Amino acid sequence: MPLWLHWIVLGLVAGALAKFLMPGRDPAGCLITVVLGIVGALLGGWIGSHLGWGAVSATGFSIRSIALATLGAIVLLLLGRLVATLLHRAAGRE
Repeated sequence: MPLWLHWIVLGLVAGALAKFLMPGRDPAGCLITVVLGIVGALLGGWIGSHLGWGAVSATGFSIRSIALATLGAIVLLLLGRLVATLLHRAAGRE
């Protein structure tokens, strides 16, 4: 399996973990929530890899990479909820 596909799988796993750890109603819907989770996971995994805290290789994942990717996904999910709430409030005042 190519390395980029490992990053996507890591994103799916970490995005699902982030959604499990951060339940609630997401205003953007399921698909956008999954995409935010994957992007956040990729961001967290990428930062962790460059800081030497974990690695994604063609042979598998490290626990640190999964944890960092999950943290990145949680941060992006929180930001997505915040932006959606702010946009909703701004639209209600017009």
